[in-house]
Amino acid sequence: MTSKILGAFLKCQREQRPALLTYTVVGDSTKKQSLEIIKTIAEHTDIIELGFPHNTPIADGGQIQESAYRALKNGIKLPDVFHVVKSFKQSKYAKPLILMGYFNLILQYGPLAFLKKCKIVGVNGLIVVDLPYPENKLFADQCKRYGITFVQLLSPTTTKERMKEIIKDSHDMIYYISMLSTTGGKLKVSPKKILINYNQIKKINPKKKIVIGFGITTKTIRALKKADGLVVGSQLCSEITRSLQVRQNPVTNLCRMVLNLKKKIT
Repeated sequence: MTSKILGAFLKCQREQRPALLTYTVVGDSTKKQSLEIIKTIAEHTDIIELGFPHNTPIADGGQIQESAYRALKNGIKLPDVFHVVKSFKQSKYAKPLILMGYFNLILQYGPLAFLKKCKIVGVNGLIVVDLPYPENKLFADQCKRYGITFVQLLSPTTTKERMKEIIKDSHDMIYYISMLSTTGGKLKVSPKKILINYNQIKKINPKKKIVIGFGITTKTIRALKKADGLVVGSQLCSEITRSLQVRQNPVTNLCRMVLNLKKKIT
């Protein structure tokens, strides 16, 4: 049976365009508003990525850290994350959804209890930033048993031998980190170079769907449209911050931004 995540990629493939994946943090700027944001942008995005807020992120740049800080200040915890996911997945706006976060929160909750809850509320995939291969093999296998796609990470420093192992063990989707940086950093590598690296990875197993993340914005997204999918996160989090500072509605502004991103890759 085709997973919801793979189904989204196949739909985009038929439309001859990459999948658009958008990332925001649950609870930014409030629990209610974060739900409104994902419902609104879902019309223009293919896969929703949601971060569960964390006070010691290791890969997140300033924009996402600020979003996470606002969410934590609002008292957002995992039960709130699950509530937002469930509300979204039961709505008419539902799209495939990936939760992204750090393993210590999952460990505190209990990995199997966490996966069971994910399945109940409708989570389709997980990205666990601080659980690398091969240490993630057990958890990835448990994800598969619950029908949840575990997304492996690759970076420019991943050796070819290691890449082959990771891709062989991967599920429906792989996340390629375009550059050595935290999220939200200015694109330090040319899109041409990123695509050269990307195409070398795709050759290992062309059937696996690989998305590119880090440094993807309205300015850079068009140049990378040959990828299976593109992830935009920091620019959206930054827009929430800007909207709040100038007392505008983040929901409206993010919807406009995501629509603009979609137009650039269709």
